[in-house]
This record gives sequence, structure tokens and C-alpha cells, in this order.
Amino acid sequence: MTTTADTILTEITGMLVEIVGDEFLLSEEVTMRTTFNEDLALESIEFVALAELLHHRYGSDVDLMGFLAEKDMDAILAMSVGELVTHIGRVTHASLARAASASAPAIPAAPSPTPAG
Repeated sequence: MTTTADTILTEITGMLVEIVGDEFLLSEEVTMRTTFNEDLALESIEFVALAELLHHRYGSDVDLMGFLAEKDMDAILAMSVGELVTHIGRVTHASLARAASASAPAIPAAPSPTPAG
């Protein structure tokens, strides 16, 4: 079962409410186009808090700081919630695929013929 973008967006919105508080986000509906810098004015300490919540929810494969490290400053400042949702969707999908292949039953080898004696 894969996590849908809508589900991830809802979970991230919940995390953001926890970090910045209800009263701020009630006036601003979080969408895929909402930007972390311009729309939400997220401070660096709040990004750290978000990274921690993402880690607890999705595991170590969803590494927000690693994801941000791949971007230049302009891309970080312009990053939307949708970019993070897409990243989480890709990472969780890949993790599920790896888990499924690791738990797939091995195909048993054909029995060796017994020597006639």
C-alpha cells in the first residue's frame, strides 16, 4: 500500500500546525503550492523540528536535511510543500518496494537427482 500525496499533505499539515501553532495555519490553508519560506515563514529551528517529526513518522529514509542539502539557497527559499510531499512519496514508495522484495519468498531450487546405487 503506497501513501498518497493527499495523505502525506494532510500529515505534513498536521506537523506544521504542531510546530507553528493552529492560529497561524488556520488563516492559511496549506496546499501543494504553499511555500515554506514566503507563505509559512518557517524559521530554521522550525525546519529542524519538522525534520524530527518527519523522521519519527516516516523513518530515517525521509531525511529532510539531506533533501535540503541537495538544493541551492534559491531552491530552498522557493521550496513548496508539494516538493516535500513528492519527495516523501518517492522515498516511501522505494522503501516499500525494497521491503516487499526482501520479504518475497525465495524460489526453491529444483531437487538434485539422487544417484542410483
